[in-house]
Amino acid sequence: MTVTGAGPTGAPHSALADTVLERLTAVYGDAADPGRAAAMRAYMKDVAPFLGLPTPARRALSRTVLAGTPRPAEADCAAIALRCWALPHREYHYFAVDYLRRHAGRLSSAFLPVARRLVTTVSWWDTVDLLAAHVIGALVAADPRLTADMDEWIADADLWVVRTALLHQLRYRERTDAERLFAYCLCQSGHADFFVRKAIGWCLREYAKTDPDAVRAFLARERGRFAPLTVREALRNIGAAPDLP
Repeated sequence: MTVTGAGPTGAPHSALADTVLERLTAVYGDAADPGRAAAMRAYMKDVAPFLGLPTPARRALSRTVLAGTPRPAEADCAAIALRCWALPHREYHYFAVDYLRRHAGRLSSAFLPVARRLVTTVSWWDTVDLLAAHVIGALVAADPRLTADMDEWIADADLWVVRTALLHQLRYRERTDAERLFAYCLCQSGHADFFVRKAIGWCLREYAKTDPDAVRAFLARERGRFAPLTVREALRNIGAAPDLP
């Protein structure tokens, strides 16, 4: 399979994307394993078809695809990601996520609409969580003005946008804006969806590695606001506050 034409609507022209997509579809396509693909698709709840490439093999193939290619500009990153997302098989989406993670430092705040498009298209935790923590989180850290966008995302109707807002500080550690983190958790404390409730617990558990007392105090103060699943996730590694059951 050869992909050399224009990408989907919104993807900028990029000669690098032409080269990468041509190589990528050839290399991944040749290595496809239909037997393994069926099991992978079932595990991921049929979110997308798979080629059947396990992660270590896929990443080795990706190194072959990218060998000798230059460092991308932001437009190249956007073109590669959007064109990968337009392909049906999930491994192409994984390639795009890995590529954006690798080059997140080359992306500006102008990339945020592209990142949101990826989060809201063929959405599932396997791509959303990595984009949230490694790409969108990096964008916000580099340009704090984007916190205003996160303040909008936390109230969005799309659960994956909400999950992204919750998780974007996941790797911040001491740089975490704890006040904002706790406010986001409270904003969505009554959310009905499992993936949002789980994300609240996860971001609190991660911040507890930096300030366990703050997380315990927050949960003690806001008892009754969170689902049991959320509380268990948040306290998994630090134990309950003295006045929490």
